[in-house]
Amino acid sequence: MRYKILNQKGLNFLTFTIVDWIDLFTRKELAQILIESLKFCQENKGLVLNAFVIMPSHVHLIARAKDEERLSDIIQSFKSYTATQIIIYLKDHKNPESRRDWILNRFQFNARKNKTNSEHQVWQKDNHPIILYSPHVIRQKLNYIHQNPVEAGYVAEAEHYILSSASNYASGKGILDVDVMDDLWNDIGYIPTFGV
Repeated sequence: MRYKILNQKGLNFLTFTIVDWIDLFTRKELAQILIESLKFCQENKGLVLNAFVIMPSHVHLIARAKDEERLSDIIQSFKSYTATQIIIYLKDHKNPESRRDWILNRFQFNARKNKTNSEHQVWQKDNHPIILYSPHVIRQKLNYIHQNPVEAGYVAEAEHYILSSASNYASGKGILDVDVMDDLWNDIGYIPTFGV
């Protein structure tokens, strides 16, 4: 089932997952592709990023689009670009990825199951968007994002996980700049809207 972003201008919780839940982002170089692409989308595509976590096989975001942009377009661009860069990295035999052939095989297998793909499918098609319509729901998803690495046993404290915005919320500094949501409606200037 394909889930669509129904509120293009509103605050959304999104999840992007690698096909077959392959643990790609244990490699620093592959995680860096995501970091650089998120930063590019913030600076050039109108992405407003409020929270994120990059786990080994998936990414969670709380994000919205600036007024003139569509969140669906930003996400499609992000996923397309990162998929291309991941394939380039994996095809480079100088990289240390020992699972290269197996991963590329899985990407090719998944591409054959979907007519809209060319040779490889890196990301699952769905983004599982959830409209964040109240401070309670926002806090719940923010906590879920930041506690993901703790629950997985990677770190004892959320802010110690580098590939997350938890440190932005704890100390004001992180691997990416995010729009920290202290006062959920006033500081970010966001008023929930329900519509397309």
